[in-house]
Amino acid sequence: MATNSKQQGNMPNAHLHELFTEELKDILGAERQLLKGLKKMANAAGNAKLKEAFETHYQQTEGQIERLKTVFSGLGMAARGKKCKAMEGLLEEADEIIEDFQDSPEVLNAALISAAQKVEHYEIASYGCLATYAKLMGHAEAQELLGATLAEEKETDELLTLIAMEEANTEGASK
Repeated sequence: MATNSKQQGNMPNAHLHELFTEELKDILGAERQLLKGLKKMANAAGNAKLKEAFETHYQQTEGQIERLKTVFSGLGMAARGKKCKAMEGLLEEADEIIEDFQDSPEVLNAALISAAQKVEHYEIASYGCLATYAKLMGHAEAQELLGATLAEEKETDELLTLIAMEEANTEGASK
């Protein structure tokens, strides 16, 4: 374990520490994997607002990675991610959607939103759990940083819903 046992001994709910650090590694890996996926989704989007949402979330994701690095640093750990199997599967599904619907832009945009929202919901669940673990262990800075990312993920999900309802899931949506 990266954090020494004396430091853990003074930590409330220390039994969560290993889970917390493993989940941090997982979400760091997931965010790094997502950067590649967001580029592909932005390139495939046929709707200007959707393309812009993907590009904006790419920039947010870069900031979220920096926040995670700060969390790791605050715990006295190197920021090392691990391959996230869940994100890998979600991005493979997005690739399939792009391939299956590339000749039908109005359907592709709706499908891309669906794929992106699955990613957002995974991230919302992950950051929600991580912020809770941080709170329970008394890691105030980590809780604040993870909570900020959680709020961004929720905002992105809401934006995707708005784009779906106003543009991508309606007739004539390939404006």
